Amino acid sequence: MKNFLKKQWPLIALALVLLVAGFYLVRSGRETAENGIVRDLMSGEGVKLQDIHYTQDDPDARIKWVLDAREVRFSQDRRTIFFHGFRLSMTPRDRPWFRLNGKEGRYSRDTGDMQLWGDLKGTSGNGYTILTQRMIINEKRGVVRTDQPVRIMGPLFSVDGRGLTADMKTERLKVLSHVTTTIHKGSFVR
Repeated sequence: MKNFLKKQWPLIALALVLLVAGFYLVRSGRETAENGIVRDLMSGEGVKLQDIHYTQDDPDARIKWVLDAREVRFSQDRRTIFFHGFRLSMTPRDRPWFRLNGKEGRYSRDTGDMQLWGDLKGTSGNGYTILTQRMIINEKRGVVRTDQPVRIMGPLFSVDGRGLTADMKTERLKVLSHVTTTIHKGSFVR
């Protein structure tokens, strides 16, 4: 027996090292699943990213948009994107740019709807600002709508009201109810 151990000790030591290493790998894998990215993936929440910069720059699209967000989470099927603390920049081919800041949003790749909410503030390259609490942008149809109070301020006029629909293709905007419009002094040439 002593002779056997003397000849086989390297193999026995190797087996013992592999056994200990295997134990730690299994334990480590369990801790990773409980604490890390594996848990996020297995939880059904999908992938979660922090401080992202996402660009949609399809040459066939009429509009380029960039999303900067503090946090982004993708659904498990990657068809829905949720984002928090965002800034959305849109640059159409033939119109002024538009930027929109807000607290939360959700984008569905299936419907093309981007639902945005929480202290929304939009500014445009032609000097207008829009304030509201909730907005839905349908990227496929080019329609923006809200049923919330809305305020639009610009160099020529200001409009306050409730609800809004806008068609980005025809560049028509309609405030739906309780509308008050203020025309700024000196905005029309005499």
